[in-house]
Amino acid sequence: MAKTRPVIAAAAGAVSLGLVLSACSSGDPGGSEDEVKIAFVPGIASDPFFRAMEIAAKDEAKKLGIELIWQGASDEYSPESQLPFVDSALTQGVDALVLVPTDADALQPSVDKAASMDIPVVTVDTTVSDTSTLVSHITGDNHDGGERAAEEMSSQLDGDGKVLVISASPTNTTGTQRVEGFQDAVDSAYDGLNVLPVQYAYSEPAKATTILNTTLLEYSDLEGVFAVDGTSCTGAAAALRSAKATDDVNLICYDAYSNQVQDLEEGVVSALIAQDPAEEARLALQYAYAQVTGEGKEDIEREVVIPNVVINRDNLGETKKYQYAE
Repeated sequence: MAKTRPVIAAAAGAVSLGLVLSACSSGDPGGSEDEVKIAFVPGIASDPFFRAMEIAAKDEAKKLGIELIWQGASDEYSPESQLPFVDSALTQGVDALVLVPTDADALQPSVDKAASMDIPVVTVDTTVSDTSTLVSHITGDNHDGGERAAEEMSSQLDGDGKVLVISASPTNTTGTQRVEGFQDAVDSAYDGLNVLPVQYAYSEPAKATTILNTTLLEYSDLEGVFAVDGTSCTGAAAALRSAKATDDVNLICYDAYSNQVQDLEEGVVSALIAQDPAEEARLALQYAYAQVTGEGKEDIEREVVIPNVVINRDNLGETKKYQYAE
């Protein structure tokens, strides 16, 4: 069973193999022979969720004296875009790898390769199909986040209404867990919600916009949307604005980007399920460092699940602090 850290959390263009990858060192420009070198490969470097991770990771690397290599695809969340960065990291003499796998199966060979090279791996947010060689997996409580979204949706719709769920992809582990949590809660406690088949935007706002525009044309009685990731939320919000349906459809989203919090304040979004990407990144580096150096290795937990917090219009004054740093 996963252990929960005692913290309060605010709970992707193909890249060519010849691409020159930029690295950010937290120590001296060239590092030192004794410095621990850790590569951190996010799902998509430009996403505010991962920008919050980057800020925290760089800060933690300075504290620990880690030479941090932060590199990832800039504009597409996909294994095709991510794999060149992972492959590059494994050729740079790193001591450990922190990875946000964009696909549980497609990134498994990379984790296996790292293990064969005696490079410890910590996965963050998402993970791979076989976790047996991982040092740790650190994530938000995604199933719980889906459950809480269903609870909030039912409350906002007074117990019944037609709802659309927009997720990232069928193979994104965090997204599937959130969808499962939402559906499990509906089945067990909120069966007045009529949930339409899940649709996938692949972390592209424009696709989410198209999905919701099409759904609004097909179902004029749509009352709720659960956007399972931040980019889907951005696209869904654009669709509601365009259709002038912000007063008719309740939009509940995952994450707490600055634009999402602004949309909540303006009444476009009705609630947010916030995570703590900064804490995930800090803890991942701490564990990777401990595994390499042996310092504090006994404190490593194989799996850490960090709680979420629901941000809505009623509690915004006290929960706005969970907005992600960007």
